[in-house]
Amino acid sequence: MNPMPAREPNDPDWVRSIRRGRPPSSMEEYLRGWEAFFDAYAAEVGQWHRRNEGYHQAIATVAGFFVPPQSRVLELGCGTGDLLAALRPSYGVGVDISGEMVRLMAERHPHLKGVKMPAEHVELPGEKFDYIVMSDLIGYLYDIRLVFERLRPVCRPGTRIVLGWYSRLWQPVLVLAEHLGLKYPQPLLNWTTAQDVSNLLYLAGFEVVRYRGHILLPKRMPWLTTLANRYLAHLPGFRWLCLTNWIVARPVGLPADSGAPRVSVICPCRNEAGNIRSVAQRLPAMGAHRELIFVEGHSTDETLDECRRAAAARPDGEIKVLTQTGTGKADAVRLGFSHASGDVLMILDADLSVAPEDLPQFYGALVSRKGEFINGSRLVYALDSHAMRFFNLLGNKTFAFVLSSLLGQPLKDTLCGTKVLWREDYERIAAGRSYFGDFDPFGDFDLLFGAAKLNLKIMEVAVRYRQRTYGKTNISRFAHGWLLLRMSTRAVRTLFFIG
Repeated sequence: MNPMPAREPNDPDWVRSIRRGRPPSSMEEYLRGWEAFFDAYAAEVGQWHRRNEGYHQAIATVAGFFVPPQSRVLELGCGTGDLLAALRPSYGVGVDISGEMVRLMAERHPHLKGVKMPAEHVELPGEKFDYIVMSDLIGYLYDIRLVFERLRPVCRPGTRIVLGWYSRLWQPVLVLAEHLGLKYPQPLLNWTTAQDVSNLLYLAGFEVVRYRGHILLPKRMPWLTTLANRYLAHLPGFRWLCLTNWIVARPVGLPADSGAPRVSVICPCRNEAGNIRSVAQRLPAMGAHRELIFVEGHSTDETLDECRRAAAARPDGEIKVLTQTGTGKADAVRLGFSHASGDVLMILDADLSVAPEDLPQFYGALVSRKGEFINGSRLVYALDSHAMRFFNLLGNKTFAFVLSSLLGQPLKDTLCGTKVLWREDYERIAAGRSYFGDFDPFGDFDLLFGAAKLNLKIMEVAVRYRQRTYGKTNISRFAHGWLLLRMSTRAVRTLFFIG
Protein backbone atom coordinates (compact mmCIF):
# COMPACT_ATOMS: atom_id res chain seq x y z
CA MET A 1 0.00 0.00 0.00
CA ASN A 2 1.43 3.38 -0.98
CA PRO A 3 1.72 6.00 1.73
CA MET A 4 -0.57 8.99 1.74
CA PRO A 5 1.00 12.24 0.56
CA ALA A 6 3.02 13.99 3.22
CA ARG A 7 1.01 16.68 4.93
CA GLU A 8 1.88 19.78 6.83
CA PRO A 9 1.63 19.37 10.59
CA ASN A 10 -1.75 20.70 11.69
CA ASP A 11 -0.61 21.65 15.17
CA PRO A 12 -2.75 24.44 16.60
CA ASP A 13 -1.05 27.53 17.99
CA TRP A 14 -1.07 26.25 21.57
CA VAL A 15 0.80 23.05 20.51
CA ARG A 16 3.41 25.01 18.57
CA SER A 17 3.83 27.22 21.62
CA ILE A 18 4.54 24.19 23.81
CA ARG A 19 6.99 22.80 21.27
CA ARG A 20 8.91 26.07 21.55
CA GLY A 21 9.21 25.62 25.29
CA ARG A 22 6.31 27.82 26.43
CA PRO A 23 3.85 25.83 28.57
CA PRO A 24 0.11 26.54 28.34
CA SER A 25 -1.17 29.30 30.58
CA SER A 26 -3.66 26.92 32.23
CA MET A 27 -4.93 23.36 32.18
CA GLU A 28 -8.29 24.53 30.82
CA GLU A 29 -6.62 26.21 27.84
CA TYR A 30 -4.69 23.01 27.21
CA LEU A 31 -7.82 20.82 27.39
CA ARG A 32 -9.85 23.10 25.12
CA GLY A 33 -7.11 22.86 22.54
CA TRP A 34 -7.05 19.07 22.60
CA GLU A 35 -10.84 18.93 22.44
CA ALA A 36 -10.80 20.95 19.23
CA PHE A 37 -7.92 18.89 17.87
CA PHE A 38 -9.66 15.53 18.34
CA ASP A 39 -13.03 16.84 17.22
CA ALA A 40 -11.34 17.65 13.91
CA TYR A 41 -9.50 14.33 13.82
CA ALA A 42 -12.79 12.44 14.28
CA ALA A 43 -13.70 13.15 10.64
CA GLU A 44 -10.66 11.13 9.50
CA VAL A 45 -10.19 8.60 12.31
CA GLY A 46 -11.89 5.69 10.53
CA GLN A 47 -9.70 6.12 7.46
CA TRP A 48 -6.51 6.16 9.51
CA HIS A 49 -7.54 3.17 11.62
CA ARG A 50 -8.12 1.14 8.47
CA ARG A 51 -4.69 2.12 7.15
CA ASN A 52 -3.04 1.02 10.40
CA GLU A 53 -5.29 -1.93 11.13
CA GLY A 54 -2.34 -4.15 12.08
CA TYR A 55 -1.28 -1.80 14.86
CA HIS A 56 -4.78 -1.48 16.31
CA GLN A 57 -5.27 -5.25 16.17
CA ALA A 58 -1.97 -5.73 18.03
CA ILE A 59 -3.10 -3.28 20.72
CA ALA A 60 -6.40 -5.16 21.11
CA THR A 61 -4.54 -8.48 21.42
CA VAL A 62 -2.26 -7.21 24.19
CA ALA A 63 -5.05 -5.46 26.08
CA GLY A 64 -7.21 -8.57 25.72
CA PHE A 65 -4.53 -10.64 27.43
CA PHE A 66 -4.68 -8.38 30.47
CA VAL A 67 -8.46 -7.83 30.55
CA PRO A 68 -10.68 -10.95 30.70
CA PRO A 69 -14.00 -10.86 28.82
CA GLN A 70 -17.17 -10.03 30.73
CA SER A 71 -15.41 -7.61 33.09
CA ARG A 72 -16.56 -4.14 34.09
CA VAL A 73 -14.21 -1.93 32.05
CA LEU A 74 -13.58 1.81 31.94
CA GLU A 75 -11.46 3.21 29.12
CA LEU A 76 -10.07 6.73 29.25
CA GLY A 77 -9.32 8.28 25.87
CA CYS A 78 -11.63 5.75 24.23
CA GLY A 79 -11.89 7.47 20.84
CA THR A 80 -14.49 5.61 18.77
CA GLY A 81 -14.67 2.78 21.32
CA ASP A 82 -13.20 0.08 19.07
CA LEU A 83 -10.69 -1.13 21.65
CA LEU A 84 -13.25 -1.12 24.45
CA ALA A 85 -15.66 -3.13 22.30
CA ALA A 86 -12.90 -5.62 21.42
CA LEU A 87 -12.44 -6.36 25.14
CA ARG A 88 -16.05 -7.67 25.29
CA PRO A 89 -16.93 -6.12 28.67
CA SER A 90 -20.07 -7.02 30.58
CA TYR A 91 -20.34 -3.27 31.22
CA GLY A 92 -18.17 -0.84 29.29
CA VAL A 93 -17.79 2.90 29.78
CA GLY A 94 -15.69 5.03 27.46
CA VAL A 95 -14.54 8.53 28.41
CA ASP A 96 -13.12 10.90 25.82
CA ILE A 97 -12.39 14.62 25.63
CA SER A 98 -13.94 14.85 22.15
CA GLY A 99 -17.69 15.05 21.76
CA GLU A 100 -17.33 13.96 18.13
CA MET A 101 -15.46 10.81 19.18
CA VAL A 102 -18.13 9.97 21.74
CA ARG A 103 -20.81 10.48 19.07
CA LEU A 104 -19.02 8.06 16.73
CA MET A 105 -18.67 5.57 19.56
CA ALA A 106 -22.44 5.65 20.17
CA GLU A 107 -23.03 4.94 16.47
CA ARG A 108 -20.49 2.13 16.21
CA HIS A 109 -21.02 0.47 19.60
CA PRO A 110 -24.43 1.35 21.03
CA HIS A 111 -24.06 -1.25 23.80
CA LEU A 112 -21.25 0.82 25.35
CA LYS A 113 -21.72 3.95 27.45
CA GLY A 114 -19.90 7.06 26.23
CA VAL A 115 -19.06 10.07 28.39
CA LYS A 116 -17.61 13.33 27.06
CA MET A 117 -15.10 14.40 29.67
CA PRO A 118 -11.35 15.09 29.83
CA ALA A 119 -9.41 12.50 31.80
CA GLU A 120 -8.17 15.25 34.14
CA HIS A 121 -11.81 15.85 35.18
CA VAL A 122 -13.01 12.25 35.25
CA GLU A 123 -15.76 11.73 37.81
CA LEU A 124 -18.23 8.82 37.73
CA PRO A 125 -20.14 8.80 41.04
CA GLY A 126 -21.23 5.39 42.26
CA GLU A 127 -19.29 3.49 39.59
CA LYS A 128 -16.69 0.78 40.30
CA PHE A 129 -14.72 -1.07 37.64
CA ASP A 130 -12.68 -4.27 37.42
CA TYR A 131 -10.30 -2.82 34.82
CA ILE A 132 -9.39 0.70 33.77
CA VAL A 133 -7.65 0.94 30.40
CA MET A 134 -5.58 3.84 29.07
CA SER A 135 -4.10 3.12 25.64
CA ASP A 136 -2.01 5.77 23.86
CA LEU A 137 -3.30 8.48 26.20
CA ILE A 138 -0.44 9.30 28.57
CA GLY A 139 1.39 11.28 25.88
CA TYR A 140 -1.45 13.85 25.73
CA LEU A 141 -2.26 14.38 29.42
CA TYR A 142 -1.70 17.72 31.10
CA ASP A 143 -1.20 16.16 34.55
CA ILE A 144 -0.65 12.38 34.59
CA ARG A 145 -0.55 12.09 38.38
CA LEU A 146 -3.82 14.00 38.71
CA VAL A 147 -5.53 11.59 36.32
CA PHE A 148 -4.29 8.60 38.33
CA GLU A 149 -5.55 10.19 41.55
CA ARG A 150 -8.99 10.78 40.03
CA LEU A 151 -9.24 7.07 39.23
CA ARG A 152 -9.11 5.93 42.84
CA PRO A 153 -12.82 6.59 43.57
CA VAL A 154 -13.84 4.20 40.77
CA CYS A 155 -11.50 1.46 42.01
CA ARG A 156 -12.14 -1.39 44.38
CA PRO A 157 -9.21 -3.31 45.94
CA GLY A 158 -9.16 -5.81 43.06
CA THR A 159 -9.24 -3.22 40.25
CA ARG A 160 -6.40 -3.25 37.73
CA ILE A 161 -5.12 -0.23 35.79
CA VAL A 162 -3.86 -1.26 32.33
CA LEU A 163 -1.63 1.36 30.68
CA GLY A 164 -0.11 1.26 27.20
CA TRP A 165 1.91 4.07 25.64
CA TYR A 166 4.63 4.73 23.07
CA SER A 167 8.25 4.04 23.94
CA ARG A 168 10.49 7.10 23.87
CA LEU A 169 12.90 5.15 21.67
CA TRP A 170 10.37 5.29 18.83
CA GLN A 171 9.95 9.09 18.85
CA PRO A 172 12.04 9.75 15.70
CA VAL A 173 10.38 6.83 13.88
CA LEU A 174 6.88 8.15 14.60
CA VAL A 175 7.83 11.70 13.60
CA LEU A 176 9.20 10.33 10.31
CA ALA A 177 6.00 8.31 9.76
CA GLU A 178 3.96 11.49 10.14
CA HIS A 179 6.09 13.33 7.57
CA LEU A 180 5.72 10.40 5.15
CA GLY A 181 1.96 10.39 5.57
CA LEU A 182 1.95 6.97 7.25
CA LYS A 183 0.54 8.29 10.52
CA TYR A 184 -1.86 11.11 11.32
CA PRO A 185 0.10 14.01 12.86
CA GLN A 186 -0.73 13.78 16.56
CA PRO A 187 1.82 15.73 18.56
CA LEU A 188 2.81 13.70 21.62
CA LEU A 189 3.96 16.10 24.31
CA ASN A 190 4.86 13.64 27.12
CA TRP A 191 7.55 11.11 26.24
CA THR A 192 7.56 9.16 29.49
CA THR A 193 9.62 6.15 30.51
CA ALA A 194 8.32 3.17 32.46
CA GLN A 195 10.09 4.53 35.54
CA ASP A 196 8.36 7.90 35.11
CA VAL A 197 4.94 6.25 34.98
CA SER A 198 5.74 3.91 37.89
CA ASN A 199 6.71 6.88 40.05
CA LEU A 200 3.55 8.81 39.17
CA LEU A 201 1.41 5.75 39.92
CA TYR A 202 3.12 5.36 43.30
CA LEU A 203 2.51 9.01 44.18
CA ALA A 204 -1.18 8.56 43.32
CA GLY A 205 -1.58 5.43 45.46
CA PHE A 206 -1.01 2.60 42.97
CA GLU A 207 1.50 -0.26 42.88
CA VAL A 208 2.93 -1.71 39.66
CA VAL A 209 2.23 -5.45 39.35
CA ARG A 210 3.63 -6.08 35.87
CA TYR A 211 5.69 -4.23 33.26
CA ARG A 212 6.52 -5.43 29.74
CA GLY A 213 7.14 -4.07 26.27
CA HIS A 214 4.98 -5.23 23.36
CA ILE A 215 4.71 -4.80 19.57
CA LEU A 216 7.96 -4.87 17.65
CA LEU A 217 6.37 -4.54 14.20
CA PRO A 218 3.24 -2.31 14.04
CA LYS A 219 2.49 -3.01 10.35
CA ARG A 220 0.72 -6.20 9.30
CA MET A 221 3.00 -8.45 7.24
CA PRO A 222 2.21 -12.15 6.75
CA TRP A 223 4.27 -14.41 9.04
CA LEU A 224 6.75 -11.65 9.88
CA THR A 225 4.34 -9.76 12.17
CA THR A 226 3.58 -12.88 14.23
CA LEU A 227 7.26 -13.77 14.48
CA ALA A 228 8.20 -10.26 15.58
CA ASN A 229 5.33 -9.44 17.97
CA ARG A 230 4.62 -12.83 19.53
CA TYR A 231 8.15 -14.18 19.82
CA LEU A 232 11.05 -11.81 19.12
CA ALA A 233 9.50 -8.93 21.08
CA HIS A 234 9.86 -10.89 24.33
CA LEU A 235 13.47 -12.03 23.93
CA PRO A 236 16.46 -10.25 25.53
CA GLY A 237 17.73 -7.45 23.33
CA PHE A 238 14.61 -7.28 21.18
CA ARG A 239 12.31 -6.47 24.10
CA TRP A 240 13.94 -3.05 24.59
CA LEU A 241 13.07 -2.15 20.98
CA CYS A 242 9.30 -2.57 21.38
CA LEU A 243 7.01 0.23 20.23
CA THR A 244 4.75 0.22 23.29
CA ASN A 245 5.29 -0.04 27.02
CA TRP A 246 2.60 -1.72 29.14
CA ILE A 247 2.10 -1.48 32.88
CA VAL A 248 -0.53 -3.18 35.02
CA ALA A 249 -1.02 -1.60 38.45
CA ARG A 250 -3.30 -2.06 41.43
CA PRO A 251 -4.61 0.44 44.00
CA VAL A 252 -3.18 0.29 47.51
CA GLY A 253 -4.54 1.69 50.73
CA LEU A 254 -8.22 1.53 49.82
CA PRO A 255 -10.55 0.99 52.79
CA ALA A 256 -11.03 -2.69 53.58
CA ASP A 257 -14.45 -4.28 53.67
CA SER A 258 -15.96 -4.13 57.13
CA GLY A 259 -15.94 -7.28 59.22
CA ALA A 260 -13.56 -10.22 59.39
CA PRO A 261 -13.91 -12.79 56.58
CA ARG A 262 -14.79 -16.46 57.01
CA VAL A 263 -11.95 -18.94 56.43
CA SER A 264 -11.98 -22.41 54.87
CA VAL A 265 -8.87 -24.61 55.18
CA ILE A 266 -8.67 -27.45 52.65
CA CYS A 267 -6.49 -30.38 53.72
CA PRO A 268 -5.96 -33.04 51.02
CA CYS A 269 -4.90 -36.29 52.67
CA ARG A 270 -3.85 -39.66 51.27
CA ASN A 271 -2.26 -42.22 53.58
CA GLU A 272 -1.85 -39.62 56.35
CA ALA A 273 -3.67 -41.40 59.19
CA GLY A 274 -0.97 -40.52 61.73
CA ASN A 275 -1.26 -36.78 61.06
CA ILE A 276 -5.02 -36.14 60.95
CA ARG A 277 -5.57 -35.67 64.68
CA SER A 278 -2.65 -33.22 64.94
CA VAL A 279 -3.97 -31.15 62.05
CA ALA A 280 -7.41 -30.89 63.65
CA GLN A 281 -6.05 -30.05 67.12
CA ARG A 282 -3.35 -27.59 66.07
CA LEU A 283 -5.22 -25.54 63.46
CA PRO A 284 -5.61 -22.00 64.87
CA ALA A 285 -8.79 -19.93 64.79
CA MET A 286 -8.82 -17.27 62.07
CA GLY A 287 -11.32 -14.68 60.86
CA ALA A 288 -14.98 -14.58 61.80
CA HIS A 289 -15.30 -18.35 61.41
CA ARG A 290 -12.93 -21.14 60.47
CA GLU A 291 -13.79 -24.50 58.96
CA LEU A 292 -11.47 -27.42 58.19
CA ILE A 293 -12.27 -29.65 55.21
CA PHE A 294 -10.43 -32.97 54.94
CA VAL A 295 -10.46 -34.38 51.40
CA GLU A 296 -9.47 -38.05 51.58
CA GLY A 297 -7.90 -39.53 48.42
CA HIS A 298 -8.33 -43.33 48.29
CA SER A 299 -5.98 -44.12 51.17
CA THR A 300 -4.79 -47.64 51.95
CA ASP A 301 -4.43 -46.89 55.66
CA GLU A 302 -7.00 -45.56 58.17
CA THR A 303 -6.91 -41.93 56.97
CA LEU A 304 -10.63 -41.79 56.20
CA ASP A 305 -11.55 -43.23 59.61
CA GLU A 306 -9.28 -40.74 61.35
CA CYS A 307 -10.87 -37.86 59.44
CA ARG A 308 -14.32 -39.00 60.50
CA ARG A 309 -13.22 -39.32 64.14
CA ALA A 310 -11.83 -35.78 64.05
CA ALA A 311 -15.11 -34.47 62.63
CA ALA A 312 -17.18 -36.39 65.19
CA ALA A 313 -15.15 -34.80 67.98
CA ARG A 314 -16.32 -31.37 66.75
CA PRO A 315 -20.11 -31.60 66.53
CA ASP A 316 -20.29 -27.87 65.76
CA GLY A 317 -19.66 -28.74 62.11
CA GLU A 318 -16.29 -26.95 61.89
CA ILE A 319 -14.73 -30.07 60.36
CA LYS A 320 -16.06 -31.64 57.16
CA VAL A 321 -14.90 -34.84 55.49
CA LEU A 322 -15.07 -35.41 51.74
CA THR A 323 -13.95 -38.42 49.72
CA GLN A 324 -12.43 -37.97 46.29
CA THR A 325 -14.03 -39.51 43.26
CA GLY A 326 -11.11 -38.44 41.08
CA THR A 327 -7.38 -38.63 41.72
CA GLY A 328 -4.54 -36.22 42.42
CA LYS A 329 -4.08 -33.28 44.73
CA ALA A 330 -5.51 -30.74 42.28
CA ASP A 331 -8.76 -32.72 42.10
CA ALA A 332 -8.87 -32.88 45.90
CA VAL A 333 -8.32 -29.14 46.29
CA ARG A 334 -11.00 -28.28 43.74
CA LEU A 335 -13.46 -30.61 45.47
CA GLY A 336 -12.71 -28.98 48.82
CA PHE A 337 -13.04 -25.47 47.40
CA SER A 338 -16.40 -26.37 45.86
CA HIS A 339 -17.76 -27.30 49.32
CA ALA A 340 -16.08 -24.43 51.21
CA SER A 341 -18.19 -21.68 52.77
CA GLY A 342 -15.36 -19.25 53.52
CA ASP A 343 -14.41 -15.95 51.89
CA VAL A 344 -10.74 -16.94 52.27
CA LEU A 345 -9.55 -20.28 50.87
CA MET A 346 -6.43 -21.99 52.25
CA ILE A 347 -4.55 -25.15 51.29
CA LEU A 348 -2.69 -27.05 54.02
CA ASP A 349 -0.89 -30.32 53.28
CA ALA A 350 -1.62 -33.09 55.77
CA ASP A 351 2.03 -34.12 56.07
CA LEU A 352 2.61 -31.27 58.59
CA SER A 353 5.83 -30.26 56.84
CA VAL A 354 4.35 -26.75 57.08
CA ALA A 355 2.91 -26.18 60.56
CA PRO A 356 -0.79 -25.32 60.90
CA GLU A 357 0.30 -22.60 63.31
CA ASP A 358 1.86 -20.74 60.36
CA LEU A 359 -1.47 -20.10 58.64
CA PRO A 360 -2.39 -16.89 60.56
CA GLN A 361 0.52 -15.04 58.92
CA PHE A 362 -0.84 -16.08 55.49
CA TYR A 363 -4.26 -14.83 56.58
CA GLY A 364 -2.78 -11.51 57.75
CA ALA A 365 -0.90 -10.93 54.49
CA LEU A 366 -4.08 -11.53 52.47
CA VAL A 367 -6.56 -9.57 54.59
CA SER A 368 -4.20 -6.59 54.86
CA ARG A 369 -4.00 -6.59 51.03
CA LYS A 370 -0.22 -6.85 51.07
CA GLY A 371 -0.79 -9.61 48.57
CA GLU A 372 -3.72 -11.18 46.76
CA PHE A 373 -2.25 -14.65 46.28
CA ILE A 374 -0.16 -15.78 49.24
CA ASN A 375 2.36 -18.52 48.51
CA GLY A 376 4.47 -20.32 51.09
CA SER A 377 8.24 -20.24 50.77
CA ARG A 378 10.23 -23.02 52.44
CA LEU A 379 13.58 -21.75 51.15
CA VAL A 380 14.18 -18.77 53.43
CA TYR A 381 14.94 -20.44 56.74
CA ALA A 382 17.37 -23.32 57.23
CA LEU A 383 15.82 -26.62 56.14
CA ASP A 384 15.52 -29.74 58.22
CA SER A 385 18.35 -31.90 56.83
CA HIS A 386 15.89 -34.66 55.87
CA ALA A 387 12.95 -32.48 54.79
CA MET A 388 13.91 -31.91 51.13
CA ARG A 389 16.28 -34.07 49.12
CA PHE A 390 19.02 -32.42 47.08
CA PHE A 391 17.50 -33.01 43.64
CA ASN A 392 14.11 -31.83 44.88
CA LEU A 393 15.75 -28.64 46.17
CA LEU A 394 17.69 -28.12 42.92
CA GLY A 395 14.56 -28.67 40.83
CA ASN A 396 12.53 -26.29 42.98
CA LYS A 397 15.11 -23.52 42.65
CA THR A 398 15.30 -24.05 38.90
CA PHE A 399 11.55 -23.91 38.40
CA ALA A 400 11.31 -20.87 40.68
CA PHE A 401 13.83 -19.01 38.50
CA VAL A 402 12.03 -19.99 35.28
CA LEU A 403 8.55 -19.15 36.54
CA SER A 404 9.62 -15.83 38.04
CA SER A 405 10.66 -14.77 34.55
CA LEU A 406 7.46 -16.08 32.99
CA LEU A 407 5.01 -14.78 35.58
CA GLY A 408 6.60 -11.34 35.83
CA GLN A 409 6.74 -11.54 39.63
CA PRO A 410 9.55 -12.87 41.85
CA LEU A 411 9.04 -16.35 43.34
CA LYS A 412 11.42 -18.32 45.49
CA ASP A 413 9.41 -21.52 46.06
CA THR A 414 6.89 -22.56 43.40
CA LEU A 415 6.18 -26.01 44.84
CA CYS A 416 5.14 -25.22 48.42
CA GLY A 417 1.67 -26.71 48.89
CA THR A 418 0.47 -23.96 51.24
CA LYS A 419 -1.42 -21.31 49.31
CA VAL A 420 -4.07 -18.77 50.34
CA LEU A 421 -6.37 -16.59 48.22
CA TRP A 422 -9.78 -14.93 48.18
CA ARG A 423 -12.70 -17.05 47.04
CA GLU A 424 -13.69 -14.49 44.39
CA ASP A 425 -10.20 -14.66 42.87
CA TYR A 426 -10.24 -18.46 42.87
CA GLU A 427 -13.56 -18.41 41.05
CA ARG A 428 -12.06 -16.13 38.40
CA ILE A 429 -9.04 -18.45 38.08
CA ALA A 430 -11.35 -21.44 37.69
CA ALA A 431 -13.47 -19.60 35.10
CA GLY A 432 -10.35 -18.90 33.02
CA ARG A 433 -8.81 -22.37 33.37
CA SER A 434 -9.53 -23.20 29.73
CA TYR A 435 -6.86 -20.65 28.72
CA PHE A 436 -4.15 -23.01 30.02
CA GLY A 437 -6.03 -26.32 29.91
CA ASP A 438 -6.46 -28.90 32.66
CA PHE A 439 -2.81 -29.91 32.83
CA ASP A 440 -1.68 -29.87 36.46
CA PRO A 441 -2.32 -32.87 38.77
CA PHE A 442 -0.80 -31.00 41.74
CA GLY A 443 -2.75 -27.75 41.41
CA ASP A 444 0.19 -25.52 42.34
CA PHE A 445 1.00 -24.37 38.81
CA ASP A 446 -2.67 -24.16 37.88
CA LEU A 447 -3.23 -21.63 40.65
CA LEU A 448 0.02 -19.73 40.08
CA PHE A 449 -0.55 -19.44 36.33
CA GLY A 450 -4.12 -18.31 36.91
CA ALA A 451 -3.06 -15.72 39.48
CA ALA A 452 -0.42 -14.34 37.12
CA LYS A 453 -2.90 -14.18 34.23
CA LEU A 454 -5.23 -12.09 36.43
CA ASN A 455 -2.29 -9.91 37.52
CA LEU A 456 -2.86 -10.71 41.18
CA LYS A 457 -0.13 -9.52 43.51
CA ILE A 458 1.72 -12.71 44.49
CA MET A 459 3.32 -12.50 47.93
CA GLU A 460 5.46 -15.16 49.56
CA VAL A 461 5.37 -15.91 53.29
CA ALA A 462 8.43 -17.60 54.74
CA VAL A 463 7.77 -20.83 56.65
CA ARG A 464 10.00 -23.43 58.29
CA TYR A 465 9.90 -26.70 56.39
CA ARG A 466 9.90 -29.78 58.58
CA GLN A 467 10.54 -33.44 57.94
CA ARG A 468 7.38 -35.54 57.90
CA THR A 469 7.04 -37.89 60.90
CA TYR A 470 4.42 -40.21 59.43
CA GLY A 471 4.04 -41.82 56.00
CA LYS A 472 6.05 -41.10 52.87
CA THR A 473 5.94 -38.52 50.12
CA ASN A 474 3.74 -39.03 47.08
CA ILE A 475 6.19 -37.08 44.88
CA SER A 476 8.44 -38.85 42.38
CA ARG A 477 11.36 -36.55 41.78
CA PHE A 478 12.05 -37.69 38.20
CA ALA A 479 8.59 -38.51 36.84
CA HIS A 480 7.05 -35.43 38.41
CA GLY A 481 10.11 -33.35 37.50
CA TRP A 482 9.48 -34.15 33.84
CA LEU A 483 5.84 -33.18 34.31
CA LEU A 484 6.85 -29.86 35.85
CA LEU A 485 9.13 -29.20 32.89
CA ARG A 486 6.21 -29.76 30.52
CA MET A 487 4.06 -27.38 32.58
CA SER A 488 6.78 -24.73 32.43
CA THR A 489 6.82 -25.10 28.64
CA ARG A 490 3.09 -24.47 28.61
CA ALA A 491 3.65 -21.32 30.67
CA VAL A 492 6.16 -20.10 28.09
CA ARG A 493 3.55 -20.42 25.35
CA THR A 494 0.62 -18.92 27.24
CA LEU A 495 2.13 -16.32 29.58
CA PHE A 496 5.36 -15.22 27.92
CA PHE A 497 4.95 -15.35 24.14
CA ILE A 498 1.89 -13.18 23.71
CA GLY A 499 1.06 -10.57 21.12
